[in-house]
Amino acid sequence: MRTIRISLWGLLALLTLLWLTAESPVFPWTGYFPFRANMVQYSGLIAMGCMSVGMILALRPRWPEAWFGGLDKMYRLHKWLGIAFLVFAIIHWLWAQGTKWAVGWGWLDRPQRGPRPVLENLVEQQFQSLRGIAEWVGEWAFYAAVLLVALALLNRFPYRLFIKTHRLLAVAYLVLVLHTVVLIKFAYWSTPIGWVTALLLAGGTWAAIVVLLRRVAADRRVPGTISAFHYYPGVHALKVTIEVPRGWPGHKAGQFAFVTSDVAEGAHPYTIASAWNDTDRHITFVVKELGDHTRCLREKLRVGQAVMVEGPYGCFTFDDTCAHQIWVGGGIGVTPFIARMKHLAADPGRLPQTVDFFHTTRDYDEEAIARLTADAAAAGVRLHVLVDGRDGRLDGERIRKTVPEWRDTSVWFCGPAGFGQALRRDLAVRGMPVDQRFHQELFAMR
Repeated sequence: MRTIRISLWGLLALLTLLWLTAESPVFPWTGYFPFRANMVQYSGLIAMGCMSVGMILALRPRWPEAWFGGLDKMYRLHKWLGIAFLVFAIIHWLWAQGTKWAVGWGWLDRPQRGPRPVLENLVEQQFQSLRGIAEWVGEWAFYAAVLLVALALLNRFPYRLFIKTHRLLAVAYLVLVLHTVVLIKFAYWSTPIGWVTALLLAGGTWAAIVVLLRRVAADRRVPGTISAFHYYPGVHALKVTIEVPRGWPGHKAGQFAFVTSDVAEGAHPYTIASAWNDTDRHITFVVKELGDHTRCLREKLRVGQAVMVEGPYGCFTFDDTCAHQIWVGGGIGVTPFIARMKHLAADPGRLPQTVDFFHTTRDYDEEAIARLTADAAAAGVRLHVLVDGRDGRLDGERIRKTVPEWRDTSVWFCGPAGFGQALRRDLAVRGMPVDQRFHQELFAMR
Protein backbone atom coordinates (compact mmCIF):
# COMPACT_ATOMS: atom_id res chain seq x y z
CA MET A 1 0.00 0.00 0.00
CA ARG A 2 2.90 2.35 0.73
CA THR A 3 4.18 2.01 -2.84
CA ILE A 4 0.69 2.69 -4.19
CA ARG A 5 0.39 5.88 -2.15
CA ILE A 6 3.88 7.04 -3.17
CA SER A 7 3.10 6.39 -6.84
CA LEU A 8 -0.26 8.16 -6.81
CA TRP A 9 0.79 11.21 -4.83
CA GLY A 10 4.14 11.31 -6.61
CA LEU A 11 2.42 11.53 -9.99
CA LEU A 12 0.09 14.29 -8.77
CA ALA A 13 3.01 16.20 -7.21
CA LEU A 14 5.19 15.87 -10.33
CA LEU A 15 2.50 17.10 -12.71
CA THR A 16 1.59 19.94 -10.33
CA LEU A 17 5.23 21.04 -9.99
CA LEU A 18 5.83 20.95 -13.73
CA TRP A 19 2.64 22.91 -14.35
CA LEU A 20 3.64 25.54 -11.79
CA THR A 21 7.02 26.00 -13.50
CA ALA A 22 5.22 26.66 -16.77
CA GLU A 23 2.55 28.88 -15.15
CA SER A 24 4.57 30.90 -12.62
CA PRO A 25 2.23 33.93 -12.55
CA VAL A 26 -0.68 31.78 -11.34
CA PHE A 27 -0.60 33.09 -7.77
CA PRO A 28 -0.93 36.86 -8.28
CA TRP A 29 -4.65 37.59 -8.56
CA THR A 30 -5.47 39.27 -11.87
CA GLY A 31 -9.18 38.51 -11.92
CA TYR A 32 -11.53 35.58 -11.85
CA PHE A 33 -11.44 34.70 -15.54
CA PRO A 34 -7.62 34.42 -15.86
CA PHE A 35 -7.63 32.30 -12.69
CA ARG A 36 -10.41 30.13 -14.08
CA ALA A 37 -8.45 29.61 -17.31
CA ASN A 38 -5.46 28.40 -15.29
CA MET A 39 -7.61 26.02 -13.25
CA VAL A 40 -9.20 24.58 -16.38
CA GLN A 41 -5.73 23.84 -17.74
CA TYR A 42 -4.42 22.41 -14.46
CA SER A 43 -7.38 20.14 -13.69
CA GLY A 44 -7.45 18.86 -17.27
CA LEU A 45 -3.74 18.04 -17.26
CA ILE A 46 -3.99 16.18 -13.94
CA ALA A 47 -7.07 14.24 -15.06
CA MET A 48 -5.45 13.15 -18.33
CA GLY A 49 -2.17 12.31 -16.59
CA CYS A 50 -4.00 9.97 -14.22
CA MET A 51 -6.05 8.40 -16.99
CA SER A 52 -2.96 7.91 -19.18
CA VAL A 53 -1.03 6.05 -16.48
CA GLY A 54 -4.16 4.02 -15.74
CA MET A 55 -4.41 3.04 -19.41
CA ILE A 56 -0.76 1.95 -19.45
CA LEU A 57 -1.25 -0.19 -16.33
CA ALA A 58 -4.26 -1.82 -18.01
CA LEU A 59 -1.76 -3.58 -20.31
CA ARG A 60 -0.53 -5.57 -17.30
CA PRO A 61 3.13 -4.68 -17.97
CA ARG A 62 5.73 -6.92 -16.38
CA TRP A 63 8.51 -4.36 -15.87
CA PRO A 64 7.01 -2.47 -12.88
CA GLU A 65 5.55 -5.53 -11.14
CA ALA A 66 8.53 -6.18 -8.86
CA TRP A 67 8.66 -2.54 -7.71
CA PHE A 68 4.94 -2.42 -6.95
CA GLY A 69 4.98 -5.82 -5.29
CA GLY A 70 2.75 -7.61 -7.80
CA LEU A 71 0.05 -7.06 -10.38
CA ASP A 72 -2.55 -6.99 -7.60
CA LYS A 73 -0.91 -3.81 -6.26
CA MET A 74 -0.72 -2.35 -9.78
CA TYR A 75 -4.45 -2.93 -10.20
CA ARG A 76 -5.10 -1.20 -6.89
CA LEU A 77 -3.14 1.80 -8.21
CA HIS A 78 -5.10 1.54 -11.47
CA LYS A 79 -8.31 1.81 -9.43
CA TRP A 80 -7.11 4.86 -7.48
CA LEU A 81 -5.92 6.53 -10.68
CA GLY A 82 -9.44 6.02 -12.02
CA ILE A 83 -10.87 7.68 -8.92
CA ALA A 84 -8.37 10.56 -9.22
CA PHE A 85 -9.32 10.98 -12.87
CA LEU A 86 -12.98 11.06 -11.90
CA VAL A 87 -12.38 13.78 -9.26
CA PHE A 88 -10.20 16.02 -11.42
CA ALA A 89 -12.32 15.52 -14.54
CA ILE A 90 -15.41 16.66 -12.64
CA ILE A 91 -13.47 19.66 -11.26
CA HIS A 92 -12.32 20.46 -14.83
CA TRP A 93 -15.89 20.25 -16.11
CA LEU A 94 -17.19 22.45 -13.28
CA TRP A 95 -14.59 25.15 -13.96
CA ALA A 96 -15.47 25.08 -17.66
CA GLN A 97 -19.25 24.78 -17.44
CA GLY A 98 -19.94 26.37 -14.05
CA THR A 99 -18.60 29.73 -15.19
CA LYS A 100 -20.86 29.64 -18.24
CA TRP A 101 -23.82 28.94 -15.97
CA ALA A 102 -22.83 31.78 -13.64
CA VAL A 103 -22.63 34.20 -16.60
CA GLY A 104 -26.00 33.01 -17.88
CA TRP A 105 -27.56 33.50 -14.42
CA GLY A 106 -26.10 36.99 -14.19
CA TRP A 107 -23.72 36.17 -11.32
CA LEU A 108 -20.64 37.04 -13.40
CA ASP A 109 -19.97 39.51 -16.17
CA ARG A 110 -17.96 38.12 -19.04
CA PRO A 111 -14.98 40.40 -19.83
CA GLN A 112 -14.90 42.16 -23.17
CA ARG A 113 -12.63 40.45 -25.63
CA GLY A 114 -10.46 42.46 -27.95
CA PRO A 115 -9.34 41.25 -31.35
CA ARG A 116 -7.59 37.89 -31.25
CA PRO A 117 -3.84 38.09 -31.91
CA VAL A 118 -2.65 36.83 -35.27
CA LEU A 119 -1.10 33.41 -34.88
CA GLU A 120 2.11 32.85 -36.79
CA ASN A 121 2.60 29.17 -35.93
CA LEU A 122 0.76 26.99 -38.45
CA VAL A 123 0.19 24.17 -35.95
CA GLU A 124 -1.28 26.60 -33.43
CA GLN A 125 -3.51 28.00 -36.18
CA GLN A 126 -4.76 24.49 -36.95
CA PHE A 127 -5.44 23.79 -33.27
CA GLN A 128 -7.32 27.08 -32.98
CA SER A 129 -9.59 26.07 -35.87
CA LEU A 130 -10.38 22.77 -34.13
CA ARG A 131 -11.28 24.23 -30.73
CA GLY A 132 -15.03 24.06 -31.25
CA ILE A 133 -15.14 20.41 -32.25
CA ALA A 134 -12.56 19.50 -29.57
CA GLU A 135 -14.71 21.11 -26.86
CA TRP A 136 -17.85 19.38 -28.09
CA VAL A 137 -16.43 15.85 -28.42
CA GLY A 138 -14.47 16.27 -25.18
CA GLU A 139 -17.61 17.13 -23.23
CA TRP A 140 -19.44 14.02 -24.42
CA ALA A 141 -16.37 11.84 -23.90
CA PHE A 142 -16.22 13.21 -20.35
CA TYR A 143 -19.82 12.16 -19.70
CA ALA A 144 -19.09 8.67 -21.08
CA ALA A 145 -15.86 8.29 -19.10
CA VAL A 146 -17.47 9.37 -15.83
CA LEU A 147 -20.29 6.86 -16.32
CA LEU A 148 -17.92 4.03 -17.24
CA VAL A 149 -15.56 4.70 -14.31
CA ALA A 150 -18.51 4.89 -11.92
CA LEU A 151 -19.82 1.53 -13.20
CA ALA A 152 -16.36 -0.01 -12.75
CA LEU A 153 -16.35 1.06 -9.10
CA LEU A 154 -19.68 -0.66 -8.43
CA ASN A 155 -18.85 -4.19 -7.25
CA ARG A 156 -22.47 -5.23 -7.79
CA PHE A 157 -22.14 -4.47 -11.51
CA PRO A 158 -21.79 -7.94 -13.17
CA TYR A 159 -18.25 -8.82 -14.19
CA ARG A 160 -19.24 -9.89 -17.72
CA LEU A 161 -20.77 -6.43 -18.31
CA PHE A 162 -17.88 -4.71 -16.55
CA ILE A 163 -15.40 -6.28 -19.01
CA LYS A 164 -17.37 -5.02 -22.02
CA THR A 165 -18.11 -1.52 -20.73
CA HIS A 166 -14.63 -1.00 -19.28
CA ARG A 167 -13.13 -1.63 -22.71
CA LEU A 168 -15.16 1.34 -24.00
CA LEU A 169 -13.06 3.59 -21.76
CA ALA A 170 -10.31 3.20 -24.34
CA VAL A 171 -12.56 4.88 -26.93
CA ALA A 172 -13.44 7.70 -24.53
CA TYR A 173 -9.75 8.11 -23.72
CA LEU A 174 -8.77 8.51 -27.38
CA VAL A 175 -11.40 11.23 -27.81
CA LEU A 176 -10.12 12.97 -24.68
CA VAL A 177 -6.58 12.83 -26.10
CA LEU A 178 -7.81 14.84 -29.09
CA HIS A 179 -9.55 17.22 -26.70
CA THR A 180 -6.33 17.65 -24.70
CA VAL A 181 -3.94 18.08 -27.62
CA VAL A 182 -6.09 20.79 -29.19
CA LEU A 183 -7.09 22.69 -26.06
CA ILE A 184 -3.94 22.57 -23.93
CA LYS A 185 -2.24 25.97 -23.81
CA PHE A 186 0.03 25.88 -26.84
CA ALA A 187 2.96 27.41 -24.96
CA TYR A 188 3.05 24.34 -22.69
CA TRP A 189 4.37 22.13 -25.50
CA SER A 190 7.80 23.82 -25.28
CA THR A 191 8.05 23.25 -21.48
CA PRO A 192 8.60 20.14 -19.31
CA ILE A 193 4.88 19.84 -18.51
CA GLY A 194 4.20 19.63 -22.25
CA TRP A 195 6.92 17.03 -22.81
CA VAL A 196 5.71 14.83 -19.96
CA THR A 197 2.10 15.21 -21.09
CA ALA A 198 3.07 14.23 -24.63
CA LEU A 199 4.83 11.10 -23.36
CA LEU A 200 1.85 10.14 -21.18
CA LEU A 201 -0.64 10.72 -24.01
CA ALA A 202 1.49 8.70 -26.43
CA GLY A 203 1.78 5.80 -23.97
CA GLY A 204 -1.92 5.95 -23.14
CA THR A 205 -2.87 6.06 -26.84
CA TRP A 206 -0.79 2.98 -27.54
CA ALA A 207 -2.36 1.21 -24.58
CA ALA A 208 -5.88 2.15 -25.71
CA ILE A 209 -5.24 0.73 -29.18
CA VAL A 210 -3.91 -2.53 -27.71
CA VAL A 211 -7.00 -2.77 -25.47
CA LEU A 212 -9.39 -2.18 -28.38
CA LEU A 213 -7.61 -4.80 -30.48
CA ARG A 214 -7.93 -7.21 -27.50
CA ARG A 215 -4.20 -7.83 -27.52
CA VAL A 216 -3.49 -7.19 -23.83
CA ALA A 217 -0.78 -9.63 -22.71
CA ALA A 218 -1.30 -11.66 -25.89
CA ASP A 219 2.27 -12.97 -25.70
CA ARG A 220 1.59 -14.44 -22.24
CA ARG A 221 -1.46 -16.51 -23.22
CA VAL A 222 -1.16 -20.27 -23.66
CA PRO A 223 -3.84 -22.77 -24.66
CA GLY A 224 -4.90 -25.40 -22.15
CA THR A 225 -7.35 -28.22 -21.67
CA ILE A 226 -9.35 -29.07 -18.54
CA SER A 227 -8.16 -32.48 -17.42
CA ALA A 228 -10.09 -32.83 -14.14
CA PHE A 229 -12.26 -30.99 -11.66
CA HIS A 230 -13.65 -31.77 -8.23
CA TYR A 231 -16.29 -29.96 -6.17
CA TYR A 232 -16.11 -29.43 -2.38
CA PRO A 233 -19.74 -28.79 -1.33
CA GLY A 234 -18.94 -27.81 2.26
CA VAL A 235 -16.89 -24.79 1.20
CA HIS A 236 -18.62 -24.19 -2.16
CA ALA A 237 -15.32 -24.43 -4.02
CA LEU A 238 -14.30 -26.10 -7.27
CA LYS A 239 -10.84 -27.50 -7.92
CA VAL A 240 -9.97 -27.38 -11.62
CA THR A 241 -6.86 -28.93 -13.16
CA ILE A 242 -5.71 -27.65 -16.56
CA GLU A 243 -3.12 -29.24 -18.79
CA VAL A 244 -0.85 -26.73 -20.55
CA PRO A 245 1.24 -28.89 -22.91
CA ARG A 246 3.28 -26.02 -24.35
CA GLY A 247 4.16 -22.38 -23.79
CA TRP A 248 3.68 -22.07 -20.02
CA PRO A 249 6.94 -20.66 -18.55
CA GLY A 250 6.35 -22.13 -15.10
CA HIS A 251 5.29 -20.29 -11.96
CA LYS A 252 6.21 -19.80 -8.33
CA ALA A 253 3.91 -20.86 -5.53
CA GLY A 254 1.65 -17.93 -4.63
CA GLN A 255 1.33 -16.52 -8.14
CA PHE A 256 -1.91 -16.29 -10.10
CA ALA A 257 -3.12 -16.41 -13.69
CA PHE A 258 -6.03 -15.23 -15.81
CA VAL A 259 -8.18 -18.02 -17.23
CA THR A 260 -10.70 -17.70 -20.05
CA SER A 261 -13.22 -20.51 -20.29
CA ASP A 262 -15.93 -18.40 -21.95
CA VAL A 263 -14.92 -15.72 -24.46
CA ALA A 264 -18.12 -13.77 -23.81
CA GLU A 265 -17.35 -13.70 -20.07
CA GLY A 266 -13.69 -12.78 -20.51
CA ALA A 267 -10.62 -13.65 -18.46
CA HIS A 268 -10.91 -14.12 -14.68
CA PRO A 269 -7.96 -14.11 -12.27
CA TYR A 270 -7.42 -17.15 -10.05
CA THR A 271 -4.61 -17.98 -7.65
CA ILE A 272 -2.68 -21.09 -8.65
CA ALA A 273 -3.04 -23.94 -6.13
CA SER A 274 -0.28 -26.23 -7.41
CA ALA A 275 3.48 -26.34 -7.66
CA TRP A 276 4.94 -26.40 -11.16
CA ASN A 277 6.42 -29.57 -12.58
CA ASP A 278 7.82 -29.21 -16.09
CA THR A 279 7.44 -32.93 -16.76
CA ASP A 280 3.77 -32.99 -15.67
CA ARG A 281 2.67 -29.59 -17.09
CA HIS A 282 -0.60 -29.23 -15.15
CA ILE A 283 -1.92 -26.20 -13.26
CA THR A 284 -4.56 -26.44 -10.55
CA PHE A 285 -6.92 -23.67 -9.45
CA VAL A 286 -9.37 -23.68 -6.54
CA VAL A 287 -12.34 -21.42 -7.31
CA LYS A 288 -14.81 -20.22 -4.67
CA GLU A 289 -18.44 -19.63 -5.66
CA LEU A 290 -18.56 -15.89 -5.04
CA GLY A 291 -20.28 -14.32 -8.04
CA ASP A 292 -22.55 -15.05 -11.00
CA HIS A 293 -19.72 -16.51 -13.08
CA THR A 294 -18.08 -18.69 -10.44
CA ARG A 295 -21.45 -20.05 -9.24
CA CYS A 296 -22.10 -21.40 -12.74
CA LEU A 297 -18.68 -22.91 -13.40
CA ARG A 298 -19.63 -26.30 -11.97
CA GLU A 299 -22.35 -26.65 -14.63
CA LYS A 300 -20.43 -25.03 -17.48
CA LEU A 301 -17.00 -26.66 -17.27
CA ARG A 302 -16.28 -30.13 -18.61
CA VAL A 303 -13.25 -32.37 -18.96
CA GLY A 304 -11.60 -31.86 -22.34
CA GLN A 305 -12.79 -28.25 -22.65
CA ALA A 306 -10.31 -25.83 -24.22
CA VAL A 307 -9.35 -22.78 -22.14
CA MET A 308 -6.80 -19.97 -22.34
CA VAL A 309 -4.37 -19.32 -19.49
CA GLU A 310 -2.44 -16.05 -19.15
CA GLY A 311 0.39 -15.39 -16.75
CA PRO A 312 1.89 -16.00 -14.32
CA TYR A 313 1.58 -12.82 -12.27
CA GLY A 314 2.18 -11.73 -8.70
CA CYS A 315 4.97 -11.35 -6.15
CA PHE A 316 3.29 -13.17 -3.26
CA THR A 317 6.01 -15.82 -3.51
CA PHE A 318 7.18 -16.37 0.10
CA ASP A 319 10.67 -15.10 -0.68
CA ASP A 320 12.38 -13.83 2.45
CA THR A 321 15.23 -14.74 4.78
CA CYS A 322 13.23 -15.03 8.01
CA ALA A 323 13.76 -18.32 9.80
CA HIS A 324 10.08 -18.41 10.78
CA GLN A 325 7.02 -17.52 8.71
CA ILE A 326 3.40 -17.06 9.74
CA TRP A 327 0.81 -17.74 7.06
CA VAL A 328 -2.78 -16.55 7.39
CA GLY A 329 -5.30 -17.77 4.85
CA GLY A 330 -8.87 -16.57 5.19
CA GLY A 331 -11.48 -18.58 3.29
CA ILE A 332 -10.47 -19.06 -0.35
CA GLY A 333 -7.28 -17.17 0.57
CA VAL A 334 -5.93 -20.61 1.46
CA THR A 335 -5.06 -21.18 -2.23
CA PRO A 336 -1.51 -19.75 -2.46
CA PHE A 337 -0.54 -21.64 0.68
CA ILE A 338 -1.67 -24.92 -0.85
CA ALA A 339 0.66 -24.26 -3.77
CA ARG A 340 3.52 -23.39 -1.42
CA MET A 341 3.03 -26.55 0.66
CA LYS A 342 3.05 -28.71 -2.46
CA HIS A 343 6.24 -26.98 -3.56
CA LEU A 344 7.90 -27.52 -0.18
CA ALA A 345 6.87 -31.18 -0.13
CA ALA A 346 8.30 -31.74 -3.62
CA ASP A 347 11.56 -29.83 -3.07
CA PRO A 348 14.06 -31.70 -0.88
CA GLY A 349 16.40 -28.69 -0.88
CA ARG A 350 13.88 -26.26 0.58
CA LEU A 351 14.92 -23.62 3.12
CA PRO A 352 14.73 -24.86 6.74
CA GLN A 353 12.01 -22.37 7.66
CA THR A 354 9.56 -23.01 10.43
CA VAL A 355 6.00 -22.24 9.34
CA ASP A 356 2.80 -21.75 11.33
CA PHE A 357 -0.21 -21.73 9.00
CA PHE A 358 -3.49 -20.32 10.30
CA HIS A 359 -6.46 -21.19 8.10
CA THR A 360 -9.64 -19.49 9.22
CA THR A 361 -12.90 -20.32 7.51
CA ARG A 362 -16.62 -19.79 7.94
CA ASP A 363 -17.51 -22.97 6.02
CA TYR A 364 -16.21 -26.48 6.67
CA ASP A 365 -15.67 -29.38 4.30
CA GLU A 366 -14.19 -32.52 5.85
CA GLU A 367 -12.56 -33.73 2.63
CA ALA A 368 -11.00 -30.33 1.89
CA ILE A 369 -9.58 -30.02 5.42
CA ALA A 370 -8.24 -33.59 5.25
CA ARG A 371 -6.37 -32.73 2.04
CA LEU A 372 -5.08 -29.52 3.60
CA THR A 373 -3.88 -31.40 6.66
CA ALA A 374 -2.10 -33.95 4.49
CA ASP A 375 -0.39 -31.19 2.47
CA ALA A 376 0.77 -29.49 5.67
CA ALA A 377 2.17 -32.72 7.07
CA ALA A 378 4.06 -33.47 3.84
CA ALA A 379 5.54 -29.95 3.82
CA GLY A 380 6.44 -29.89 7.51
CA VAL A 381 4.06 -26.98 8.18
CA ARG A 382 2.23 -26.54 11.52
CA LEU A 383 -1.43 -26.15 10.56
CA HIS A 384 -4.00 -24.37 12.74
CA VAL A 385 -7.56 -24.64 11.38
CA LEU A 386 -10.15 -22.31 12.91
CA VAL A 387 -13.81 -22.57 11.96
CA ASP A 388 -15.53 -19.30 12.86
CA GLY A 389 -18.66 -20.82 14.40
CA ARG A 390 -16.68 -23.36 16.41
CA ASP A 391 -13.40 -21.66 17.32
CA GLY A 392 -14.20 -17.97 17.14
CA ARG A 393 -12.45 -15.32 15.09
CA LEU A 394 -8.72 -15.27 14.45
CA ASP A 395 -6.98 -12.10 15.61
CA GLY A 396 -3.52 -10.82 16.42
CA GLU A 397 -3.71 -11.84 20.07
CA ARG A 398 -4.41 -15.47 19.20
CA ILE A 399 -1.53 -15.53 16.73
CA ARG A 400 0.87 -14.05 19.29
CA LYS A 401 -0.13 -16.61 21.92
CA THR A 402 0.36 -19.48 19.47
CA VAL A 403 3.66 -18.14 18.07
CA PRO A 404 5.60 -16.50 20.95
CA GLU A 405 8.49 -15.58 18.61
CA TRP A 406 6.14 -13.63 16.30
CA ARG A 407 8.30 -10.47 16.41
CA ASP A 408 11.04 -12.26 14.46
CA THR A 409 8.76 -13.74 11.80
CA SER A 410 7.39 -12.60 8.48
CA VAL A 411 3.65 -12.70 7.92
CA TRP A 412 2.06 -13.75 4.62
CA PHE A 413 -1.65 -12.95 4.47
CA CYS A 414 -4.25 -13.78 1.83
CA GLY A 415 -7.92 -13.27 2.58
CA PRO A 416 -10.52 -10.53 3.12
CA ALA A 417 -8.87 -7.11 2.77
CA GLY A 418 -10.41 -5.68 5.95
CA PHE A 419 -9.20 -8.65 8.00
CA GLY A 420 -5.69 -8.19 6.63
CA GLN A 421 -5.61 -4.46 7.36
CA ALA A 422 -6.79 -5.02 10.93
CA LEU A 423 -4.14 -7.69 11.51
CA ARG A 424 -1.44 -5.47 9.99
CA ARG A 425 -2.41 -2.55 12.27
CA ASP A 426 -2.45 -4.83 15.31
CA LEU A 427 1.06 -6.14 14.63
CA ALA A 428 2.40 -2.68 13.76
CA VAL A 429 1.19 -1.22 17.07
CA ARG A 430 3.06 -3.99 18.88
CA GLY A 431 6.35 -3.33 17.15
CA MET A 432 6.51 -5.48 14.03
CA PRO A 433 8.11 -3.65 11.04
CA VAL A 434 5.11 -4.40 8.83
CA ASP A 435 6.41 -2.49 5.80
CA GLN A 436 9.19 -5.04 5.50
CA ARG A 437 7.64 -8.19 6.94
CA PHE A 438 3.87 -8.13 6.42
CA HIS A 439 2.95 -9.34 2.93
CA GLN A 440 -0.68 -9.07 1.84
CA GLU A 441 -2.22 -10.21 -1.41
CA LEU A 442 -4.71 -7.56 -2.62
CA PHE A 443 -6.63 -9.97 -4.82
CA ALA A 444 -9.23 -7.56 -6.20
CA MET A 445 -8.98 -6.71 -9.89
CA ARG A 446 -11.63 -4.01 -9.98
